[in-house]
Amino acid sequence: MTHATINNFAPLLFLTFQQSYNINIERIALLVGINFAVQLLVDLLAVRYADKIGYKPLIVSAHIFAASGLVGLGTLPEILPNAYAGLLLAVILYGIGGGIMEVLISPIVEACPTERKSASMSLLHSFYCWGHVSVIIVSTLFFIIFGIENWRILACAWAVIPVLNAVYFAHAPIAQLNQDGESMPVKKLLSMKLFWLLMVLMICSGAAEQAMVQWASFFAEAGLGVNKTLGDLAGPGVFAVLMGISRVFYSRFSEKISLNKFIIASASLCVLTYLVASLSPYPLLGLIACALCGLSVGIMWPGTLSIAAERCPKGGTALFALLALGGDLGCSSGPTLVGMAAGALDGGIKTGILVGVMFPVLLILGLVLLSGRFARE
Repeated sequence: MTHATINNFAPLLFLTFQQSYNINIERIALLVGINFAVQLLVDLLAVRYADKIGYKPLIVSAHIFAASGLVGLGTLPEILPNAYAGLLLAVILYGIGGGIMEVLISPIVEACPTERKSASMSLLHSFYCWGHVSVIIVSTLFFIIFGIENWRILACAWAVIPVLNAVYFAHAPIAQLNQDGESMPVKKLLSMKLFWLLMVLMICSGAAEQAMVQWASFFAEAGLGVNKTLGDLAGPGVFAVLMGISRVFYSRFSEKISLNKFIIASASLCVLTYLVASLSPYPLLGLIACALCGLSVGIMWPGTLSIAAERCPKGGTALFALLALGGDLGCSSGPTLVGMAAGALDGGIKTGILVGVMFPVLLILGLVLLSGRFARE
């Protein structure tokens, strides 16, 4: 839920940033790219240092970084001479926290003594969605009651959650995924064709999800012409609810559903939603497609992690760190590519969304290979 806050609060304010600080759409897109690029760098460092430092000190520090970034988002643009530099610094701070969380939360849950690992993983990641929904609903109510101009106060208020989480994690019992000497060497992991295919799936999963949701509010307001409240609730709000429902649904019926087929079906729906959102001349239909995209991307990220954990049981923390790196690469490149395409091509944000359809298409191709050529590795 903390990770959802740091990834999805700022996008609700993209149009506000553009108007208040005179920042163009390309520079706003860079904020998204920097956030996930920092998380990507942390993922890379975690491959080497996470097991040496230990899960507990890292997960506690992650929430301290997240809290600092959220407070900085509301204060640094006003303190520093350059408002955009203040936004960048805040994004870097909470990006560090987000990167650590992304690497460690999944292996911490994987190490718990549960029988249905893929179900636990899907349920875990559903709470990202509930955090996302909470951010949208609470923020929207705050903006209605106190005005959008007081968003800085809300940014600082959101920091309370990671502060409390830091205290909670400091007292929680946490198990390591593998004991020393049991994990697969990183060199061997990198030599596996299966691993690189999983990396492609993670990149496409992150890109397909974030290319839509990071621009959903802006897309609804600027591309479809709806007001901010409706745009936030009907766009990223319903997107997050449906994404969470998808993950809870799989966690409930995981024993009866083929994970690989479920992801392929979801990716096919994702292609359809991207096409409708970008090409439909009707604003309502575009909003529905944007929301349904959440249902389609829900299983992609946790499903790929579950496949990886099953196929590479000795991958250890390094496996999750490298896959998180791939996911963050997708999260960074997806929204950034959409924003750049929107700025460079005629048609604005709708054209950018159309470019993003490549991500679920590539995901489908990767899953076909996974069930075929690499199935026996």
